[in-house]
Amino acid sequence: MRVGRVTGTVVTTITLPVYEQRRLLVCDLLGGDGEPTGDYLVAVDTVEAGEGELVLLLDEGNSARQIVGDPDGPVRAVVVGTVDDWTV
Repeated sequence: MRVGRVTGTVVTTITLPVYEQRRLLVCDLLGGDGEPTGDYLVAVDTVEAGEGELVLLLDEGNSARQIVGDPDGPVRAVVVGTVDDWTV
């Protein structure tokens, strides 16, 4: 599990069925101090997170594919929750 901040969305003109009706979010990863690490993930949104929100990311391909219900889908990361409060 990782914590990140949603910074934008990815828009595609052609998509695979696993991505239909789902948004792809660009999330800056945060370190233990709450500051951006300089890395990011593109994650499938499962919780309707918005730009600027702190989110909990599952960054494990097999587990992520199970959440979206496609064991063979090209999914690496999913947003599985929003973070209401985080004390560093």
